[in-house]
Amino acid sequence: MSFVGAFNNLSLSGLRASCLNSTESDVSRVITNPTHTLSDFIHLISPAASNRLEQLAQKSKDLTQQRFGKTIRLFAPLYLSNECINNCSYCGFSRDNPIIRSTLSIPQVIQEGEELKRQGFSNVLLVAGEHPKFVSNGYVAECIAELSKFIPSISVELGPLKTHEYIPMISGGAEGLVVYQETYDRNAYKAFHTSGPKKKFDWRLSTPERAYAAGFRRLGIGALFGLSDWRSEAIALASHALWLQKHCWKSQLTISLPRLRPCAGEFEPVDILNDNNLTQIICAFRLLLPDAGIVLSTREPANFRNGIMTLGVTLMSAGSHTEPGGYTGTGTENLHLTKKGKIIKLDEKSAKHTNSATEQFNIADHRSAATVAAHIKKMGLEPVWKDWEGSILN
Repeated sequence: MSFVGAFNNLSLSGLRASCLNSTESDVSRVITNPTHTLSDFIHLISPAASNRLEQLAQKSKDLTQQRFGKTIRLFAPLYLSNECINNCSYCGFSRDNPIIRSTLSIPQVIQEGEELKRQGFSNVLLVAGEHPKFVSNGYVAECIAELSKFIPSISVELGPLKTHEYIPMISGGAEGLVVYQETYDRNAYKAFHTSGPKKKFDWRLSTPERAYAAGFRRLGIGALFGLSDWRSEAIALASHALWLQKHCWKSQLTISLPRLRPCAGEFEPVDILNDNNLTQIICAFRLLLPDAGIVLSTREPANFRNGIMTLGVTLMSAGSHTEPGGYTGTGTENLHLTKKGKIIKLDEKSAKHTNSATEQFNIADHRSAATVAAHIKKMGLEPVWKDWEGSILN
């Protein structure tokens, strides 16, 4: 059975109503439980639980240190390409956005990887838009094979593939796959994904299962908060995570909770998740999934990341760029403008003043990796630059 079937039987509207109707006595009853169910989670993200945030945060902090120690694992995204054939209303890479695009060559990917290695990273997430012409499976597999020669921990965030298409990537050295459902609201998903293969909700929803079958030992899922009601998204994400934990138990699970950031296309969030509510969600996920990694990216501003890093987060990106060539400035000779999927050659004047590809979104924490690592130490935690599981296995 796929999670698609389980999801279709999930009454999100009913579960959301239960969440909104939770009482303080409900919260008091579940917050002290040694283990937690989806029903408990629903109470923990309720309005009633917002009054118990301090207690929730302390439990989350204690549990995180018990399971992970006083550590934060650091990683960096490495963008291979911002070419994309999908139209997604909220994404800077959306096909119809008139932006500057580029796809890095293999030597340029190596150059970016070497710079990240110089900064201290041994854990890299390869990211690319979905475009079979520019970002073929063979291209990605070659990128992985070259980078794995000096970067021990590599994950990928790509358009969903068939099981057999992942195998060359794993053989080349990739260990993890990250795929956000974006929104679990079918109606919102349909409205925001107007063309391209990403329109297929169920195909995307079942991607972690195919990745698991292929042999990835880490699976990352998430929802992009701002596309639909945040409590409904959190409940659906929690349900998905619990299903994967049961059926894909050989792989480590990570949860990402990104909020929308400004990008090309100027999409405005339809639902606002404030800092207190995001903190509440992070802590509730920690109680629900004690052994899952929880990721906090540079989408979040420095002050928020500083405050939350001791309360449940286990993985953080740092010094990030969300455009191809962002770390070294490489790939400028490949720059071109696209309008509605068609390549438009830059005129001489435009080419002279264009020196980088368009980013996927504006990051909020612009600190260098070294500065972030120093603050982690200041908070009494230890920044971990490599995958400790990989060290044990190897």
